[in-house]
Amino acid sequence: MTIIQRRPWGQNYAFVVAGVIFLALLAAAGVRAAPGVLILPLGQAFGWSRDSISLAAAVGIFLYGLVGPFAAALMQAVGIRRTLIAALSLMAVSIAASHWMTQPWHLLLSWGVFSGLGSGCVAIVLGATVVNRWFVRHRGLMLGLLTASTATGTLAFLPALAAIAEHGGWRPVVWTVSAVCAVLVPLVWWLLPERPADAGLLPYGADPALARTDAPRRNLLGIALGTLARASRHGTFWCLVGTFFICGFTTNGLIGTHFIAMCGDHGIPEVRAAGLLAMMGFCDLIGTTLSGWLTDRFDSRKLLFMYYGLRGASLIWLPYSDFSFSSLSIFGVFYGLDWIATVPPTLKIAAETFGDNDAPVVFGWVAAGHQMGAATAAFFAGSMRTYTGNYFESLVIAGCLGIVASFLAIAIRRRPTLSPQPA
Repeated sequence: MTIIQRRPWGQNYAFVVAGVIFLALLAAAGVRAAPGVLILPLGQAFGWSRDSISLAAAVGIFLYGLVGPFAAALMQAVGIRRTLIAALSLMAVSIAASHWMTQPWHLLLSWGVFSGLGSGCVAIVLGATVVNRWFVRHRGLMLGLLTASTATGTLAFLPALAAIAEHGGWRPVVWTVSAVCAVLVPLVWWLLPERPADAGLLPYGADPALARTDAPRRNLLGIALGTLARASRHGTFWCLVGTFFICGFTTNGLIGTHFIAMCGDHGIPEVRAAGLLAMMGFCDLIGTTLSGWLTDRFDSRKLLFMYYGLRGASLIWLPYSDFSFSSLSIFGVFYGLDWIATVPPTLKIAAETFGDNDAPVVFGWVAAGHQMGAATAAFFAGSMRTYTGNYFESLVIAGCLGIVASFLAIAIRRRPTLSPQPA
């Protein structure tokens, strides 16, 4: 017999759940952003090259995305709460273990493999799953707010982590990030019911007469791979994967990982460069939340066309700027507003095409494409910097890819057809 633990505030308790998920996503974003702060300190402490450090960051980013669809399936199979607690614990332990690393492969295991597996369960698919389960009204707005937390992680973590690294080296950074993940574990256990019914509630905005019931739980691999098989028959799925690959290439992989080191090449201190990234994070909090509001009202294809086109133009312009504080500030505001504004319209297209039941897992596969693009850019840009001595080619190539993504987005069918849902 299920014991119902009633929560205060009625349907508004959904916003408490969203707040807990916001904090978890913020922490995971901080984990993935921290290697950008560690590139210079680890190079100074151990003499490791940028491409070897970038490899660990790339593996972490790759797994952050690859785990996504399996994490969405795991949440259906064993529950959001258990999955999230296990993921936060894995991140806390693996990052703390890196305190004793002495070789590049130690960095690869701790910050790459294990933290990548953990953070992959605390990614965009978590926000999508929670929004679909807890909200009927304002889905676009809430998803925009939750996905903006990945950039807010940059806002909250990078300036402080850069200051810690500058004054205390890389080891205090390790303990700070690990502690943040550990602190969230009891918070999730206390405040996060598995589903609204477990708290005696309905999803926010739901009509009691039309209350939904969750689909029966199925085998983990069956959920993830079966959904992929159905989705892969649609051209829309491949357009979304392609655009999100480029989205990751042009954001987390390139700017998120290498911006501080890029600024260092032009004599800009780490703390100031981290402050610019934080400004981008603040702008993205505004831009992605606004994107969620716009997604509830306008054609998602046209929004994506605009977002990718503007992002591509800004990246092409950056290497031709003088890298002064004023020009970087202009870039930061313009680029930051567009950082992950692509998420709400992408999820809306997935939901319209594949239905509410399959959409979180389909979006997990699409997000895997995002992180594959980010991992490619993280390693590619580090290798290009090692061999050419600059980031010029990496920025121009990323900008051109942004233009390509804008045309891929507008090519998506205007009125997608719902795929059949499994019995």
